[in-house]
Amino acid sequence: MTKFRIVTLAVVGLFLSVSFLGAPVMAAEKDGIMMKNGKIQKLQEGKDIGPMDRMTTMANGTKVMMNGKIITKDGQQSQLEEGQIMMLDGRLIDARGMGK
Repeated sequence: MTKFRIVTLAVVGLFLSVSFLGAPVMAAEKDGIMMKNGKIQKLQEGKDIGPMDRMTTMANGTKVMMNGKIITKDGQQSQLEEGQIMMLDGRLIDARGMGK
């Protein structure tokens, strides 16, 4: 009976630790920079937290300038357009169809 209790507690502890490790990853999935109403806005946990205040470098080396200009690590340039989101990992997402 004691072994069963120890195993049960270990499994519960493992599930709890895994769930806590997953939470920051999910929050990061919703963080980024968005062009909204012609202005560059920061997103945190999927919510607009205000204007971008400095150039930002994403995890993959892509840079987003204050005016919405995007420069990839290999030098390709484009412009963040209305409704697009540059995630912190460097993925570009079109949020117009996502209800944002």
